[in-house]
Amino acid sequence: MADVKITWLGHSAFLLEAEKKVLIDPFISGNPAAPCSSEELDPDIIAVTHGHSDHLGDTIEIGARTGCRIISIHEVANYIKSKGVFAEGMNKGGTINVEGITFTMTDAIHSSSIDASGFSFDGGCPAGFVISIGGHRIYHAGDTAVFGDMRLIGELYEPELALLPIGSRFTMGIKEAIKAVELIRPETVIPMHYNTFDVIKQDPEKFRRAVEAKVNTKVVIMTPGESIEL
Repeated sequence: MADVKITWLGHSAFLLEAEKKVLIDPFISGNPAAPCSSEELDPDIIAVTHGHSDHLGDTIEIGARTGCRIISIHEVANYIKSKGVFAEGMNKGGTINVEGITFTMTDAIHSSSIDASGFSFDGGCPAGFVISIGGHRIYHAGDTAVFGDMRLIGELYEPELALLPIGSRFTMGIKEAIKAVELIRPETVIPMHYNTFDVIKQDPEKFRRAVEAKVNTKVVIMTPGESIEL
């Protein structure tokens, strides 16, 4: 088992570094919380949860520059390929192995239009990922409401770390994210998708206090650009 370095790049963007570098939902340009530019990122793999511009983000530009592998749900992959950048599609319940790292696509309750296409491409369905890297299992929920089958995600994949949105309005808020932690029961949870913009402003300390009062899960509150290790 190897250490995995996890860096939050603001909003829902994370960089996981172990045997390979995995970039998730690289919304960098236009993200007021981003601690770097997209040109500073050179991932081996990009995983995209859905087609909204604050998640697809700079995927196409980074992919064209670096030649990295890109994975997403089938319809988003088709859009990326239409821009001359190769992407690999998959779907919910499936698992693929990309350069020794496995990605299992999970459900998410949200929408997935591809804003950048002028809505001319079907964005398919939103998703999350359970990523096995360095011998660790990390669940990135994507944009989602809480749903009862998060319990199955916990039972089937036993993620050590969950990355959960708490911003409300467009995703679950603090109340619902607390229930999500109860269902998944990870060792650690990192809140995401909050405070990027005023409409998703939340107090992560409120989330921390409530979670740690209910379950034996550690809440790690990060600032954009900060890293932790598993």
